[in-house]
Amino acid sequence: MHQVRKIVELVGGVLGEDVIGTYLHGSCVLGGLRPASDVDVLAVSRRRMDERERRALLEGLLALSGWRNKARPVELTVVVRSEVSPWRYPPTGDFLYGEWLRAEYEAGKVPRPEPMPDLALLITMTLAGDHPLTGPRPAQVLDPVPQADVVRASVAGIPALLEDLDSDTRNVLLTLARIWTTLATGRIESKDAAADRALALLPPEHRAALEHARRLYLGWHYSEEQWSEDLRARVRPLVDHVLAEIDRLLPRTLRR
Repeated sequence: MHQVRKIVELVGGVLGEDVIGTYLHGSCVLGGLRPASDVDVLAVSRRRMDERERRALLEGLLALSGWRNKARPVELTVVVRSEVSPWRYPPTGDFLYGEWLRAEYEAGKVPRPEPMPDLALLITMTLAGDHPLTGPRPAQVLDPVPQADVVRASVAGIPALLEDLDSDTRNVLLTLARIWTTLATGRIESKDAAADRALALLPPEHRAALEHARRLYLGWHYSEEQWSEDLRARVRPLVDHVLAEIDRLLPRTLRR
């Protein structure tokens, strides 16, 4: 894919020989890209970037990412190897670009090192996907993440998800289904596969909203997304049911 090659070239141009490897994760390795899927890339570096490098990487991504650039949204995470190997939780990421943060970037924000619990999930997907773009295979670079930390990272993002329920309904419902699946099976599945599992377990009255989210994910861009009043009314009861199932599977120390 032309866009992926451009991302790899950009990262290499900024970090040079300090790039250990770049790896696909997310939808790219969990069943394939869907109409609205991001291109998810994890880059592993030997060192932190300086301010000039951060700005250069950000500027390049703003020009490469998103439908306004006639390209898929990019999510690029850069991590310093010594921050995640040996593994510890919560890990620190060196740089994060996501299209949902574009307005902040264009207003002057520059991504900086910060705790990123989600790295537990990204690294787990990267290892499972085993899809290097440059560098050695991920298992030669990254330590496996203990399942307890995969669980911790999965539930750490729930409060932020719930804040976006009205504005990003399809992704919130599908991500909650994925968290439920991860806690029950120990695996990180694609969003549609997680929805399939959840639909088989849900009471009939809670299925319609998740079925609709799954259809949107498989076939529609965000600009084409529509929710009827009836489906909207079913969203919160579905969320409450899935949260109860997640809570039931959590260790007592992590229960909300």
